[in-house]
Amino acid sequence: LLSGASVWTTKSIPRLGIPTVWFCDGPNGLRKQDDEWVTNISSGRVKATCFPTASCMACSWDVELLNQVGEAIGRECRNQDVPMVLLGPGINLIRHPCGGRSFEYFSEDPILTGHLASNLIQGVQSQGVGTSVKHFFSNNQESW
Repeated sequence: LLSGASVWTTKSIPRLGIPTVWFCDGPNGLRKQDDEWVTNISSGRVKATCFPTASCMACSWDVELLNQVGEAIGRECRNQDVPMVLLGPGINLIRHPCGGRSFEYFSEDPILTGHLASNLIQGVQSQGVGTSVKHFFSNNQESW
């Protein structure tokens, strides 16, 4: 389980009944590569909805909206055979406006970030898809 079969999949262990698991990036929607990408990095991605970024959705302060977005992302994951793990949301705090990845995070406020992220996660998981929050901290070093 600690090594992959490809860039985005785990190795299966048939003797234990453990299947291959797809991991897909998902800060603002499902980002799944097609099967060919495993060997040809220049090939395409599977088409999916690109939702507004976390920082954009955070401006709404609308936890129900985030839950609905999570449900929609969860449905897309199921439709694309990604029932196990969506890598996201990112929950690092925005500490500087020049941070190159700040768009992936909800806010500089930890309370708001927690409420919004948990509602997005609940929406995804309501569709039977697991999530993995990422970038808890220390992903904010840039060289500007």
